[in-house]
Amino acid sequence: MPRLHPDLLHHLPPTVARPAYDRRQLRAGIVHLGVGAFQRAHLADVNEAALHAGGALDWGIVGVSLRSPDTRDALAPQQGLYTLERREAGEGGRTHRAQRVIGCLLQVLVAPEDPAAVLARIAAPDTRIVSLTVTEKGYCHDPATGALQLDHPDIQHDLAQPEAPRGTLGFLVHGLARRRAHGLGGITLLSLDNLPANGHVLRGLVLAFAEQRDPALAHWIGTHCTFPCSMVDRIVPRTTDDDRTAIAQAIGLDDAWPVVGETFLDWVVEDRFTAGRPAWDAGGARFVAHAQPFETLKLRMVNGAHSALAYLGAVAGWTTVDQAMARPDLRRYVDALLQHEVAPTLPALPGLDLDAYRQRLLQRFANPALAHRTQQIAMDGSQKLPQRLLGTVRERLHKGQGIERLALAIAAWLHYLRGQDESGHAYAIHDPMSAALAQRAHEAHEASAGLPPEAASRAWTAHLVSFAPVFGPDLGANPVFVDSVAHALTQLRRDGVAATLARQPD
Repeated sequence: MPRLHPDLLHHLPPTVARPAYDRRQLRAGIVHLGVGAFQRAHLADVNEAALHAGGALDWGIVGVSLRSPDTRDALAPQQGLYTLERREAGEGGRTHRAQRVIGCLLQVLVAPEDPAAVLARIAAPDTRIVSLTVTEKGYCHDPATGALQLDHPDIQHDLAQPEAPRGTLGFLVHGLARRRAHGLGGITLLSLDNLPANGHVLRGLVLAFAEQRDPALAHWIGTHCTFPCSMVDRIVPRTTDDDRTAIAQAIGLDDAWPVVGETFLDWVVEDRFTAGRPAWDAGGARFVAHAQPFETLKLRMVNGAHSALAYLGAVAGWTTVDQAMARPDLRRYVDALLQHEVAPTLPALPGLDLDAYRQRLLQRFANPALAHRTQQIAMDGSQKLPQRLLGTVRERLHKGQGIERLALAIAAWLHYLRGQDESGHAYAIHDPMSAALAQRAHEAHEASAGLPPEAASRAWTAHLVSFAPVFGPDLGANPVFVDSVAHALTQLRRDGVAATLARQPD
């Protein structure tokens, strides 16, 4: 089968959307760090719609892979083209699929191979936005406090090697230093990662890094660059070989790295762009003055529930989210978690029907067309829990409210860290703090050895949740929190996931 390529777009079936603008006229106004499936299924999709709505052709995207050449190697022979397939489960279990070939990704750079090219692109006169999907761990910050980890190996390296950085903050700050030295203006730095107040967090970390290099540079960045907060909501599972085969059959061309996503998309972004922006509202983006209420809604409802069901599902051996949601007791638990413990903590959003939002979310999780793996969501728990679950926990504890269901989600993560499911199948713990967590678990095991089961569970839990980089200095010292998590962990260890869920209240 021929490879997807600009010269072969006329071979696509008429049902497959494709670039209708003159791609040869497209210039790169956006540099995106962390090019991957998530970015290619939302930012690039919305940007494509903006270009088709008559937007200026100076908003093409140059993607940057900070680690692996895989995306570049797959897409370079296709001159950046790839397929986005949106999937939705319809009546009778049939999957509705719609394909669009995305044309706005012009190039993919591989930072470890040529860091100078990445710095030059950030400093290029055409560049006006640098956006990021580098995941929580890419910010080199303490997830509990948000402070820059000055002792992080990437930070230490990038401060010492300004011409050859390897981390997100190094590329941003050293690239901005070049812009300043060349007399160019500031740009917009746009985080699309799942962090509360992600723009404020990014600004604080960039300025903290810049202060280490040159206080005058930090002042210039703070004065001339903007850092809008944003919230993006679309479920994007990892592409599989079966996806590649199915999409190739649908479009009649071989695509080495298509992406799959749900039909649903919600993108809210603060309208603070120092050097202009694309007409992303043509693709469904919502520009607002303040994104914080939407961020909180998404982090606590979508991401918090996603993590809860992922850890429970992974431990139980339920491979995908839809398989887990097909278990009536797990669906009932997630529904109750959202309704009774998460929703009461949310800020008011005028016009939002929260009950309808919750029901739509449960339907999205149950979508069998996506086959989103629980292990994919379970990665990097040390970075995700503070953002997705622990803020909700703190708020409820402060108000004297119960955390029974939240405690089960946290206990499920602790239980997940043992590295095998209930059938004895081992899995790897993918987490930047995996070594520290393993050491902590070993110490907890020694501290709890010889105690009766419930006392051992509490001692083990108390030692784990006193790990300040995840739980901060407060939660491990809160007896209500420790007791609640320990009680849930005891049930999971003794009875297993299914029996524990069966006893959860509605």
